[in-house]
Amino acid sequence: MRTRIFSHTTGVLACAVAFGFVIAGAATARAETIDTRIGKLEFTHGFQTGYPTDETVQKLYDERDFQRAVQAYLWSIPLISMAQWRWSHENELGTRNGEIAVIESYKDRLGGLTYNATTPYVLPFIDLNKGPWVLDMPGPKGSVRGAAHDMWQIGITAITEPGRYIFVGPGQEAPKADGYKTFQSPTNGILLGIRLMPEDRDEAIRVLKQVKVYPFAEREDPKQRDVITPDGRPWMATAPVGLRYWELLADTINREPVQERDRFFMAMLKPLGIEKGKPFSPDWRQQRILMEAAIVGEAMAKANDYAKRLETSHYRDDVKWEFAVTANPDQRDEFYDQLDERAAWFYEAVTNDPAMHGHKTGKGQVYLATYKDGDGDWLDGGTNYVLRVPPNVPAETFWSITAYEVSTRTLIQNKYEIADRSSRMDLAVNKDGSVDIYIGPNKPEGDRAKNWIPTEPGRAWFPYFRLYSPKKAFLDQTWVLPDIQKAK
Repeated sequence: MRTRIFSHTTGVLACAVAFGFVIAGAATARAETIDTRIGKLEFTHGFQTGYPTDETVQKLYDERDFQRAVQAYLWSIPLISMAQWRWSHENELGTRNGEIAVIESYKDRLGGLTYNATTPYVLPFIDLNKGPWVLDMPGPKGSVRGAAHDMWQIGITAITEPGRYIFVGPGQEAPKADGYKTFQSPTNGILLGIRLMPEDRDEAIRVLKQVKVYPFAEREDPKQRDVITPDGRPWMATAPVGLRYWELLADTINREPVQERDRFFMAMLKPLGIEKGKPFSPDWRQQRILMEAAIVGEAMAKANDYAKRLETSHYRDDVKWEFAVTANPDQRDEFYDQLDERAAWFYEAVTNDPAMHGHKTGKGQVYLATYKDGDGDWLDGGTNYVLRVPPNVPAETFWSITAYEVSTRTLIQNKYEIADRSSRMDLAVNKDGSVDIYIGPNKPEGDRAKNWIPTEPGRAWFPYFRLYSPKKAFLDQTWVLPDIQKAK
């Protein structure tokens, strides 16, 4: 038996030499072992002309299934994020089909991925499996911002105009009805993500009371559905870990039609015990592979998100800030669907529509994110930092900075119940109009305390800097957001 070291640089040449040797003298072919990144692979009569041994066959199948499971993890991130969000609303908050969950207070927001801490959320999940549903959206125009999304978090339509919207499930015939705007969803499950924009809370509640969600069959006499608030009840939309991730994926696949683009992934999942139309009952081998793949898959998701190598995230070469929204609203590019781009965004956030791409359109919102300080060190809850926001922030409506936990991508948790600072608050302003935001475990003295976001040692965090309705100075980068620096 002979052993060969197989590498990217020598493998092709070694195989060619071996192949020539075997053709010239097949009678002298011998068993061969090759060292690879997955361990030793053994062949009965050499790599090119021999059979893999039984042990090698098992190793290769295990590795193939593991690699496919890891890639399936990255592929399914937007679907699982939405499915867990819906599960949490139904099982932890107690919402039923079409009921609205209103998320407003600091504590109530703690379960949602990278929620802003400023505007209230109005969130009904709807199952269209049994027929179309209607959304009655109140006026005046501009009092709400939002969009409808399918289970893959692809936008179905913006929800900014007052009126009546009909949502129709896949394969269903759209009803003929005057005075409605009709939209077909590619999935049975949808989310209507709505933000109440009035600063005055009484006005926001007045707008909320006019939002109605009901089946199209009830259009003549809609039944009033409950509006649910968490009221301090814990809930968590962060993707589950371990085998629970795959259980949720199998359940969601059985609820939804398979998209044409995803048929190869369905083939990859089948040997792992996840198959449409069948219960998920993995044997021990499949469980072992899936549990390890969930760990490696999330580790890859973290690298893909927090250390991006995506062109769509680039803001400037001279600062650590980057654009957080890395995927197009339809998750497509000219020649490919955006696998890494959408995995990066949906690992730490939820929903994606044109209004969230203000850095491209000059409308809606801009999301800047950073994970390192100006020295290139990862942001740490035990370190004190300062961000000097330059004067004349180019945001027509307002700007804000919000801190999030790396572990859950939810609002940073602290005893002060403070996760953000914004231009809507009474902040201490420097003489030149700039604003120093202090982020760290130690409370600043005097008037600067108004600008403080508390962190706690032992936990990593990251911020979003949001600009609502960006102005020209941001788009042409004559106004630049500097790095977060360690406090002196």
